[in-house]
Amino acid sequence: MNNFKNQTVSKTFSLTLTAVVAALYAAITMLVAPIGFGPVQLRLSEGLNHLSAWNKRYVLALGLGVLIANMISPLGWIDWVFGTLGTVIMTGITYLLTKKIDRPLVKIFISTVVVLTIGMAILAAEFTFAFAIHAHGNFAPDHATSSWLANWLSYYVSLVPGEFVSLVVGGIVIYALSKVVDLKK
Repeated sequence: MNNFKNQTVSKTFSLTLTAVVAALYAAITMLVAPIGFGPVQLRLSEGLNHLSAWNKRYVLALGLGVLIANMISPLGWIDWVFGTLGTVIMTGITYLLTKKIDRPLVKIFISTVVVLTIGMAILAAEFTFAFAIHAHGNFAPDHATSSWLANWLSYYVSLVPGEFVSLVVGGIVIYALSKVVDLKK
């Protein structure tokens, strides 16, 4: 009987943490909404992506947070689907690459590399796709007559600086948090 109670408490705790992180991601994104969308963005909530290096629950939490935040995206359904999917992919890869690593700074470094490469590549592809189909709210690059690759590259290059700043700020916060809280639990 006591084991059943412990399992229920553990599941409730995990579900609560998932909901809190999802809500925190969405709230921070909406707080900076004017600069949290588009090919040049500073979405500070992206710093929470580092959490996926500690526990797989945060892959789901961040995916839900992105889905909720992207409900106000100028790209609409494209951002709901591809933004959420991109987040689940990059945080899932981060979790898989870091699950046997114990050093917080190494986890944060790997997370940063994954997000800046895979995550921003997916987001640049999303913007390129939205531009190609003339989606409402798309962000046209300056060289609209260029190839898909040139458009993708222009989005990628414009996304990385803001994402890097968000990851550095988030990395500092998550590193400090990892020193006082067991993020694996």
